[in-house]
Amino acid sequence: MEKKVSELLPAACQFTKLEFEGPDVVVYMRSIQSFYADENLIRKLAAALRKRIIIRSDPSSLLPAEEAKKIIESVVPPEAGINNLAFNADFCEVNIEAMKPGLVIGKGGMTLKQIITRTSWTPKILRTPTMPSRTIRGVRDALIKESGDRKKFLVTLGKKISSIPAAKSDWVKVTALGGFKEVGRTCMLVQTPNDKILIDCGINPESTDAQKSFPYLNAMNLSLEQLDAVILTHAHLDHCGFIPYLYAYGYDGPIYCTPPTRDLAVLLQFDYVDILNKTPGMTCPYTKNDVRKMMSRMIVRDYEEVTDISSEIKLTFHNAGHILGSSMVHLHIGEGLHNLVYTGDMKYGFTKLFDNCHNRFPRLETLFMESTYGGANDISPKRNDAENRIGDICAEVIKKGGKVLIPVFAVGRAQELMLVLEEQFKINPNLKDVNVPVYIDGMVLEASAIHTAYPEYLKHNVQRRILSNDSPFESKIFEPVKQDRKEIVAGPPAILLAPAGMLSGGPSLEFLKMLAEDPNSALLFVGYQSSLSLGRKIQRGLKEIPTLGDDGRINTMKINLRVETVEGFSGHSDRLQLVSFAKHLSPKPERIFTCHGDETKCDDLSRALSRYLNLESRAPMNLDAIRLQ
Repeated sequence: MEKKVSELLPAACQFTKLEFEGPDVVVYMRSIQSFYADENLIRKLAAALRKRIIIRSDPSSLLPAEEAKKIIESVVPPEAGINNLAFNADFCEVNIEAMKPGLVIGKGGMTLKQIITRTSWTPKILRTPTMPSRTIRGVRDALIKESGDRKKFLVTLGKKISSIPAAKSDWVKVTALGGFKEVGRTCMLVQTPNDKILIDCGINPESTDAQKSFPYLNAMNLSLEQLDAVILTHAHLDHCGFIPYLYAYGYDGPIYCTPPTRDLAVLLQFDYVDILNKTPGMTCPYTKNDVRKMMSRMIVRDYEEVTDISSEIKLTFHNAGHILGSSMVHLHIGEGLHNLVYTGDMKYGFTKLFDNCHNRFPRLETLFMESTYGGANDISPKRNDAENRIGDICAEVIKKGGKVLIPVFAVGRAQELMLVLEEQFKINPNLKDVNVPVYIDGMVLEASAIHTAYPEYLKHNVQRRILSNDSPFESKIFEPVKQDRKEIVAGPPAILLAPAGMLSGGPSLEFLKMLAEDPNSALLFVGYQSSLSLGRKIQRGLKEIPTLGDDGRINTMKINLRVETVEGFSGHSDRLQLVSFAKHLSPKPERIFTCHGDETKCDDLSRALSRYLNLESRAPMNLDAIRLQ
């Protein structure tokens, strides 16, 4: 590869070395100005090496940071809103955080090119969220602070990925380690003779039974050190909540995910540690230091970027439409040996936040498909009717002087409901002239701030609003909870958006305890309630619930408030959408395996797909091992 680069680059570039850095190839040179004088060089290098290429100046040619800072500030227009410059000498990069990254890039990339050629530092452009975010600030600062260790890790990983195996793989096997015929602790192992890849590693947040809370990692029949990579589809705890445990007990390899997934996973995992450590009799299986270690090993990729994660496996993420940054995983294994797609949680239907999930792939033999709403009767109402129903319920409760408590997942459902409520206050005749606050509690505000840092992952109209300083998450109807929750409950009518979405804890449960006996108030479910959750029990009509009081005594919470469920806002596809997705897949897979759903739903959907598509389809159980090739 070095020989090819030497032959392609003009002598004026002063090529110094080529280095593997994780799945990327980094080309260093002393005269980066000469390289950018020829716009065709980068294309020639990429075609010759068939890798993702990063061009960097040799460290010896970097301008001192203070001088480089002055140049950057002089060439970038003030309207760009630069709020932070961080120089990373280990990677010869400068992080430029700005409110308007487009102005840092400039027309046709001219401003960016000026920065590179005049300072020799490689700019890394980051968007400043329109709302303050402790998580984003913490992640970005930590990646700079840990850059030396991260550099060593990536170089070592790069050598491993680029090494040639003794023999080509001739089989592919998948082992179901969690989330098969159940919702929660999603995890599966993809194996070839040369590679061992874990896809997702979650917890079941609704179970306190250790046997049902965590994946069957002991069934892998290999140590954690033997894993080659972990792929994370999205940041919900039932998919990411157990990953730090891997680092606590020996794993030290990469995690591949999208940029928003990285930030959201850190947010939710830190919160999970805090909650468990504050719960009597509970202990978190890992610490915040393990979360930080995980973060330093994350390699982020955008949708549609093809990445070599081993010498024989190429990974591509595609939009799943579920939450911010959620991904379908496409694995191209061997030189045409097998192509596998794992949908993760997906939405093949309308939402206000995201485009429809992806359904076209270059090649596809095996599909693993979620089945959360795969039952024959899991049909969502028309979206417009569902939105109006929410507005009507809120209007009725407010008229009686009550509160509407909407338990939401802090990531995904909360932001979807914020958009729905904002619109309902504008168009619903029963809410048009109503002036009540919509309180935002818990992690909802922080998660919404992270959404504003990644508008390119959102629907175009939402993206446009954020870029125009009209973020829907900062609408005047929303108020962050800053006072004691008792004051809100004792105050005038209001709408409360609060996690956790299944009433497993957090602000939603605290509000419920205070509102449960108020017949003028309402509890409104808009998301999935697992079979073990408190939310499902209340949905089924349970009227008396034992709770642990502050004094350690068991009390009884009587449910006298109005209980309503409005379907249609889930980030999961309903039965019709799941079937439609499978029918419109291109190319048609040879086989489909259903997962991530209650047992009856996985079985029901599997039988239906086999019947409709005339192909092999079944619902594996946890611990099943399936040979694909």
